[in-house]
This record gives sequence, structure tokens and C-alpha cells, in this order.
Amino acid sequence: MEQEQILQHFRDSNALLEGHFILSSGLHSSKYLQCALALQYPMDAAKYARAIGARLAAEQFDTVASPAIGGLVIGYETARAMNTRFIWTERQDGEMTLRRGFSVKEGERILVVEDVITTGGSTRECITALEKLGANVTAAASIIDRSNGTADVGVSRIALASLDVPVYPPDDCPMCHRGVEAVKPGSRKAS
Repeated sequence: MEQEQILQHFRDSNALLEGHFILSSGLHSSKYLQCALALQYPMDAAKYARAIGARLAAEQFDTVASPAIGGLVIGYETARAMNTRFIWTERQDGEMTLRRGFSVKEGERILVVEDVITTGGSTRECITALEKLGANVTAAASIIDRSNGTADVGVSRIALASLDVPVYPPDDCPMCHRGVEAVKPGSRKAS
């Protein structure tokens, strides 16, 4: 699966938008990814999941985990493609945690899968929550890496496609300085 094919699918499904956006991190950007639109057809999600699985075929994982809510669809499909268990973390009182009766075993080898990584914050929070419980998170993966390889999540990671999209603090945003209205299309409040 080639990067340009992936990005074209995101454009065709209106999952890759251009404009002036406020990201969930509070940073501003000229591009926004709404991965839910690119994953609304199960066959597309399965295709990306098989590609992630193929890229990590040499590694062994007991479990795939994802941070809710953005990583749920691709995480589930990746676990299916790799024939492993799937669990997820979610925020409770502002902290990422394992809930819903999920548990991990000491040393359990886990792959964390996310739809898109910008700063790596949700992925790092997911990893931290799992490691506090004794899991051994050995790798991370995403469909899209908005940081073009610069986000550090503390473990090795792969992405099916990378973008180099600058992000700006609101007080240093060139689009704000030009008076372009910013929109917040995401599902999470800016921090």
C-alpha cells in the first residue's frame, strides 16, 4: 500500500481537509485529518490494518491496544488482522486508563495502534496507562503520521503514510495573524 494511495483515499473521503483548524492539542494547523471518514467502510479499515500487520509481521504481540476513541476502529481491525486480542484505554477524570473490565498480564507484549499521530500525546498516554499495569508495550503504529517522524512516543513506531504539516501555538499562528477564522472539527476539547 503506497503513501499516495492512502492520502488520495483520505482526500476522496473528505478525511483530509485544508483550511485553518484547531487540533485537539490546542495547536493550529492548515490541514486536518478526520480519520473516521476514511474508515467508515469496513473494507478500507481492514485494508489499512492488514498493511500495519504486514509491516510488523516479524514482531510478536499478545495484544493490540488503542486510545479511545480515534484508535478504536483501526486498532480492532489490526488485532483481527494479527489474530490477537484487542483492548482500549479511555480518559476517566482526564487521565487515560484501562476500564471496562480489561486487564493486562505482567510482561504482556502490546502494540498500540492509533489512526493519526500528531504530537503522540494520546499514544503516550495509552502506553503509560498500560505500562503502569505491568504491560510491555513494544511498538506503536498509525495510519497517518502528521509529525513526519518527529513525534516521540517512547517506543519504536511505524506509519503507513507521513505528512509534514506545521502546527502552531495560537499566538504564533500565521493564519490567525492574517485573520483567517479557525474551526475546531474534532471530537475532543483542546487542552
